[in-house]
Amino acid sequence: MKKLIVKLVGNYINVLSYFSKSKAANKAMHLFMTPRAGKISEEQSSFLDTAQQEELHHETYPIMTYRWIGSKQTILLAHGWESNSARWKNLITTLKNKGYDMIALDAPAHGQSGSDVFNAILYAEFINVAAQRFSPDILIGHSVGGMACALFQSKYQPVKLKKMILLGSPSEFKDVMKRYTDMLSYNKRVISELNRTIETRFGNSADTFSTAKFLESSASEGLLIHDKNDRIIPYNDALLINNSFKNSQLITTKGLGHSLNHPSVTEHIYTFINS
Repeated sequence: MKKLIVKLVGNYINVLSYFSKSKAANKAMHLFMTPRAGKISEEQSSFLDTAQQEELHHETYPIMTYRWIGSKQTILLAHGWESNSARWKNLITTLKNKGYDMIALDAPAHGQSGSDVFNAILYAEFINVAAQRFSPDILIGHSVGGMACALFQSKYQPVKLKKMILLGSPSEFKDVMKRYTDMLSYNKRVISELNRTIETRFGNSADTFSTAKFLESSASEGLLIHDKNDRIIPYNDALLINNSFKNSQLITTKGLGHSLNHPSVTEHIYTFINS
């Protein structure tokens, strides 16, 4: 059923492109940037209620943050697509018990944060607002949250930030877009207009948005963890980032999938931040 729906949506946008390429591209862009999930369940809410919650703002958008106060270094956590801050429960519990000051934020259009759409550029601005408030020593980002962390560091160069951990993060935005357009089987009219729409809306082509490029001049120490058989973000993305991120090390897992929500990953993270 899911494959049928994807096919029908792709066909609809392809047909629309013969009447209006701009409308077709705008619909394709809106679909790409609109998460289907990311709301907080009752169980997740119970965990997040154990934190100090503070609402920050970027322009008109509320940014929900959660803090478990500790005496050690401050760690800021950025989750990925169609998720929320509760995805960090196991990691937060472990590191909080070891004394670290843990902070998580809900991404744009996720959890209790604002915006109707999601993209890494807006997410980087949310991270910047949270960083100004909490001054993190360490950033941890999962999936596109990792790309947003890299963009934030590249743009704002926070002096206090010493370490960055990227879990299953994409490298090249153009490759993310290609996987999306391939999945929907968009025709060349839609794809070309979609590329023009991206450049108009964000001021740069899709080629310029690259985690690997964002981290070329990073002075932070980096830890990359990526599963060899990740079906969402190919393992090659980790190799690209590791090759560009001069002070990084790569840990390869097998069988943990894209989520990397596993005690062994928590142990790798603790070893890295405690070194």
